[in-house]
Amino acid sequence: MIKAALVGATLISVLTTVGIVAALIQETINFFSHVGVGHFLTDDKWSPLFSDPQFGIWPLINGTLLITGIAVLVAIPLGLGSAIYLSEYAGPHARRIVKPVLEVLVGVPTVVLGYFALTFITPTILKSVFGVDVQIFNALSAGLVMGIMILPTIASVSEDAMSAVPQGLRESAFGLGASKLQVSTRVVFPAALSGIVAAIVLGISRGIGETMIVLIAGGQLANTGINPTQPFETITVFIAATAKGDNPARTVGYEAIFACGMTLFVLTLVMNAISIRFVRRFRQVYE
Repeated sequence: MIKAALVGATLISVLTTVGIVAALIQETINFFSHVGVGHFLTDDKWSPLFSDPQFGIWPLINGTLLITGIAVLVAIPLGLGSAIYLSEYAGPHARRIVKPVLEVLVGVPTVVLGYFALTFITPTILKSVFGVDVQIFNALSAGLVMGIMILPTIASVSEDAMSAVPQGLRESAFGLGASKLQVSTRVVFPAALSGIVAAIVLGISRGIGETMIVLIAGGQLANTGINPTQPFETITVFIAATAKGDNPARTVGYEAIFACGMTLFVLTLVMNAISIRFVRRFRQVYE
C-alpha cells in the first residue's frame, strides 16, 4: 500500500505536466497555422493586439532573459556567499537565527516585492542614492528585486548541498594546513558543485516564470534593446496582462497567449534538462 501511494504521488506530478502540455498544445497548433514558426521566433516586433498585428516573440524573450540575467547577477554571489557562511562559518546559534530569517523572504508575496521595486528601489535607491537616470518602469529595479526573491532559494539549497559534504574532507584539508577559506572554496564548494548548480538553475527557473514583480515594476513595452533603465515586457507579463477575457476566443491574439505559454514551458524544460545533465556529470558519491 505504501509503495502504491508513493507511485501515485509520482504519477500525479507526471500527469500534471502532461495536463499542462495538453492545455497548451491545441491552441498553440492553431496559432502556428496562422503564424509561421520562423516569423514567431525571429521577428523583432511584438504587437499581437494591434490592428496590424506583429507576432515576433523575440522582444519578449529578450526582456525575459535581460531581467532574469540581472536577477541572477544579484542572487548568485549573495546566495552562494550566504550558503558558504551558513555552512562553514556560522555557529549553531547564528545558523538557527540567520537561516530562518533568510528563508522568510520566500514567503513575501511577489506583488509586495513588485511595489517595493516601483516605490522604493527606483525612486530612492536608483535615482536618489546612485543617481541612475531610469524611467519609472524599468528592467533594472525589477531585476534587482527579482534577485532578492530568488536569493533564499539559491542560498538554502546550496547550503544544504555544502552541509552534505562529509566532514572528513574538511578535516583532511585542515590537516594539510589549509585555511578556512581554502577549505570552503577549494574543497567543500567543488564537492557540492552538482547541488549548487541545481540550486542556481532552480532559482533561474523561478525567475523566468516570475510575473508580478515585472508586471508592476518592469513595464509592458516589448523591447529588443539591452538598456536596463528602460521598460521591458516578459513572456509572463504578456500572458498575465492579456489573459483577462478581453480577447475573443479563437482569435490569433487569444491563441498567442498559449503560444507564449508553450515557449515558456520549452525554455524551462531545456534549462532543467541541461541542469540534470550537468548534475549527473559532476555528481560526487561518498561512502
